[in-house]
Amino acid sequence: MEYEHLSTEKIEYKVFGLDCPEEIAILKKEVGGEIGILELDFDILNAKMIVTSTSGEITSDEVIAAVSAGGMQAILWEDWLKREEKESFWQRYGRSIATGVSGSLLACGFLAHWHQHGSFIDALVAGNDGKEHIFPLISIIFYISSIIAGGWFVAPKAFSALRRLRLDMNFLMVMAVIAATAIDEWFEAAAVTFLFSLSLLLEHWSIGRAQKAVTSLMDLAPTVARYRCPCDGDIIEAPVEEVPVGAMALVRPGEKIPLDGEVTKGSSSVNQAPITGESVPVSKEPGDEIFAGTINENGALEFKVTKAANDTTLARIIHMIQEARSRRALSEQWVDTFAKYYTPVMIVLAMTIIIVPPLLFSASWVEWIYRGLVILVIACPCALVISTPVSIVSGLTTAARNGVLIKGGIYLEKVGQLRALAMDKTGTLTFGHPEVQNIIPLNSHSQHELLERAVALEIHSEHPLARAILRCAEAKQISTNLVAENFQAIKGKGAEADIDGRFFWIGSHRFMEEKGGETLEIHQKVKALEDAAHSVMAIGNEEHICGLISGADGIRPEAVGAISEMKRLGLEHITVLTGDNTGTANAVATTVGIKDVRAELLPEDKVQAMEELVKDFGQVAMIGDGVNDAPAMAVASMGIAMGAIGSDVAIETADIALMTDDLITIPWLIRHSRNTMKIIKQNIWFALGLKAVFMGLALIGMATLWMAIVADIGATLLVIFNALRLLNSSHRTIKK
Repeated sequence: MEYEHLSTEKIEYKVFGLDCPEEIAILKKEVGGEIGILELDFDILNAKMIVTSTSGEITSDEVIAAVSAGGMQAILWEDWLKREEKESFWQRYGRSIATGVSGSLLACGFLAHWHQHGSFIDALVAGNDGKEHIFPLISIIFYISSIIAGGWFVAPKAFSALRRLRLDMNFLMVMAVIAATAIDEWFEAAAVTFLFSLSLLLEHWSIGRAQKAVTSLMDLAPTVARYRCPCDGDIIEAPVEEVPVGAMALVRPGEKIPLDGEVTKGSSSVNQAPITGESVPVSKEPGDEIFAGTINENGALEFKVTKAANDTTLARIIHMIQEARSRRALSEQWVDTFAKYYTPVMIVLAMTIIIVPPLLFSASWVEWIYRGLVILVIACPCALVISTPVSIVSGLTTAARNGVLIKGGIYLEKVGQLRALAMDKTGTLTFGHPEVQNIIPLNSHSQHELLERAVALEIHSEHPLARAILRCAEAKQISTNLVAENFQAIKGKGAEADIDGRFFWIGSHRFMEEKGGETLEIHQKVKALEDAAHSVMAIGNEEHICGLISGADGIRPEAVGAISEMKRLGLEHITVLTGDNTGTANAVATTVGIKDVRAELLPEDKVQAMEELVKDFGQVAMIGDGVNDAPAMAVASMGIAMGAIGSDVAIETADIALMTDDLITIPWLIRHSRNTMKIIKQNIWFALGLKAVFMGLALIGMATLWMAIVADIGATLLVIFNALRLLNSSHRTIKK
């Protein structure tokens, strides 16, 4: 959101204790309600809050005070970065220590009680049946101490929730513990506190696991780089932040590339898997782009730095992943809304169970208070609330590891719901540049001879078809020692030179006509190739035409398999939207198995076509290059950019950016999305189902407090580990 009519400022804060959606809701209430606050954004992975406010309306101290009112602590982000010790010992280990102390004291109280009253164990297993248990004073002291330790991080949030009249799970637990102590259930009060504290620790750990997954991306790029001093050429080693754009940097074999750049000297294979997910190293030569965080394998490289450290492709990927948590999936929003109403309803239900039977049916107050407390404990929405965000964070991080940048949980969710897909042709289904399609030798020459002479004549040319010839020769492992002497480029036509003492030329159809020697048979071959949208280059000498080489925008080899896989996954409609001519578009679409083709479209025509598709199918994605197809992407349910590595515009424009040009990533992404949503649904139904079962057991007096909390913590553990399974699906295994 822009506030053009206001003078605004944006300040970042580190918030200690910000690790789940519950805290975000608290901060929106406490900080968002302050005068002068225009907008709040959150990076939950780094516990960061970004405050946009009217300049001069609110101070940083007032924002920090508002955070404190919500039971958390905040400092300015820049102060956080300057700290030598990022977290104090207590901030880093306080939860673990408090939980450990609480558990130890609980065990001590239990053992002391057992020592004096062995029958207590039988009563504990059987549940509270209305009999009073005599607790030794030492046991009570241990239990109270356990409650204090376990509730150290919970109580401030519970009282803050009560003050705001927003009854969250922290309040629910504190209320249950207080009530349990009131009816002399000291052991169970302490057990509930300890197990709830353990549950929160597990929640904190699960978010930390996802944080480490993103941090591992940050650790991909080295912190220092070597570059040549522009004044005297000496090699300098400096932090990457201090290396200027335009500097000539060096990287040895086996080292990670520190910054984005363009190779100026040397050749090597570079492992780009950390960013793109590609399993095969990519060869790099002068003129090729290289990216920070990738690994130089077998040759020394010198490259010109093209981007500052904070603007590299890797830096932008990390930034987008961090921002993605603010674009929350609909399932996350549903869970939050559900929990908002669910907790008060559970409190009312528990109070009804506590009050109604004793008042109307003269039942035992102690017995029904106990049953009401069991309802309160099992009603805790811990497992429900944590399951979805952990699943989404895991899904987003795994996608990034596989070279797919998804800008929010909402898009991760949507991609699995796609019913239709629109694709640009050039650069999406095809390479976007010509590739050699036919090599036709004439007059007793061979394909090998033609390529050898073509390479000698075109070795220094930048013409797209010349580059295609060189790639073709490399793929066929044709290397030549032939040297073109007396070389002369004929502008707009071709080139000529002496090779091994003989005169040769290469050029267009028109150049061939000028040189002579074109027979009717050769003319018909050229005409047929040109009618098929091929560009033709002829090679000849003083005696005759040696042969023809044709090139055209080649179809990606994985396109047929990718389209087939998408259909198998249930996409109802796939269409091609292109500005290219109808004949070429139909030929490409027929080859890859797409029936609906809309060709010769202007950008506004693509927008109109996309509007029709959205109207007919609802969820429709547009796949393109993220620039030319931006208007159609904006109309689509989501835009997917192909080959976004190194392209800032593509990363900014699309909702999903594929770092490589690999179309097979699309069906992988659809499956990954559906798997993520399946896990979320499993977690939600499991958490709700378990609660329903234990509520039924509580109503008939078969569930105890400690059984309820063990069930709840078990549910929390299971949904967390179920969600974290997504982190292990880190490599694509689809066959092309």
